[in-house]
Amino acid sequence: MQLEETLSYDDVLLQPSYSDFLPGDTDVTTTILPGVNLQIPILSAAMDTVTEDRLAIALALEGGVGVIHRNLPPAEQARQVGMVKRFLNWVIESPVTVDEDQTVHEVWEIMTGYRISGLPVLSGGRLCGIITSRDMRFCRDYTLKVRDVMTPNPVVEVGRPDIESAKEKFDTHKIEKLPVVDGEGRLTGLITVKDLEKHNDFPHAATDSSGRLLVGAAISPNDVDDRLPLLTESKVDFVVLDTAHGDSRNVADAVARVKDRYGIPVIGGNVATVEGTRRLIEAGADAVKVGVGPGSICTTRVVAGIGVPQFSAVVWAVEAAAKTGTPIIADGGIKYSGDVVKALAAGAHAVMIGNLFAGLRESPGREIIFEGRIFKSYRGMGSIGAMKQGSADRYGHSATEEPVPEGIEGRVPYKGELSPFVHQLVTGLRKGMGYCGCRSLDQLRKYKKFIKISAAGLREGHVHDVVITQEPPNYSR
Repeated sequence: MQLEETLSYDDVLLQPSYSDFLPGDTDVTTTILPGVNLQIPILSAAMDTVTEDRLAIALALEGGVGVIHRNLPPAEQARQVGMVKRFLNWVIESPVTVDEDQTVHEVWEIMTGYRISGLPVLSGGRLCGIITSRDMRFCRDYTLKVRDVMTPNPVVEVGRPDIESAKEKFDTHKIEKLPVVDGEGRLTGLITVKDLEKHNDFPHAATDSSGRLLVGAAISPNDVDDRLPLLTESKVDFVVLDTAHGDSRNVADAVARVKDRYGIPVIGGNVATVEGTRRLIEAGADAVKVGVGPGSICTTRVVAGIGVPQFSAVVWAVEAAAKTGTPIIADGGIKYSGDVVKALAAGAHAVMIGNLFAGLRESPGREIIFEGRIFKSYRGMGSIGAMKQGSADRYGHSATEEPVPEGIEGRVPYKGELSPFVHQLVTGLRKGMGYCGCRSLDQLRKYKKFIKISAAGLREGHVHDVVITQEPPNYSR
């Protein structure tokens, strides 16, 4: 029997080197999948107390990407993906519309459901007007037809939309929505002034080729054909095979099925070995997610007695993916921004974060007040509550059998909004790159100057021999 030594993030440090630039000069962009380019190397975990549409939107605006969890009915998950994709556009290619014979009441329901403030109006398939919340502000009779309330003959952009021409029309006519029509008056798109403002406000947002925010969705090997048609209709950018044991036949078969039937980028996972990584790549995975048991709410290593400390798992996976250049996503075990630096220096193209995001305002977990402080609920997808609500198959259980949990339910401190929190993480990453003399993430992945530290070295690196009187936003014990 041969016992191999393995390491976690706390077991290593990066050795500093000469640098001739400032941390702010570093490039933290990365590509995690074909056509999926991120401005920051961060994904949010597909957990039901971490990522739904609000957090996915907030993270994509900062340059990362969220993965909508699958403890949702397929239609609801697809709806949330659609909400993210509609939040930001250059041109909305398939805008929500109403017919001139519909009622004002129906319009309000549509606007509320999609969280939008105006709709193009069609008659016989052609644009005849536009109705906005301003048109309905003083309407008291919700049984009125749209034609009685709408603004007829709106200003339009004809043919191939031009952003500069659109900006000029917004300024000249003091409008907020500009329909795009073809030569016969058929609606082909919609440009909104809010979208143009958002692009100016968030110049580093992670977007697709049409200017829409990037978003992913989690799926199971058992529901590929239930979720994928709806997700592709909602224009999801990629899917994640979300299982606890990715090195299994059903996951490899599911990866192959997704690629064969739907042709959409797919991340396979989770694995923690060289062999597991290779098998997913051979099955067709465009990226591989690594991490078995490193999460703060995960008890897999205790319950099942298996796992690999996360730093070693990432190193092994990167080694297996080197020949094909397949990106590796380091999932779990991130406690501080320094762990992000270590994961990327180990060779990962991006990290996936759960715990650190669970306490943010945009996360779906409920708020809890305990002893005068605000917390948010956070649970593992292997917890009893999550398994009963749909994630049991992630851990090899059927929906009807008594769950044997591999995670817990708990709470994390409330951290405020995502934007300033992500700024702390990314600036910590940039500082680490500066200390190593690495201008880009590609250089950081090739750096490889790690040192192993002792328990005493770990204690020395943390705050010691002092009582903290002013807590910094990026450090807590």
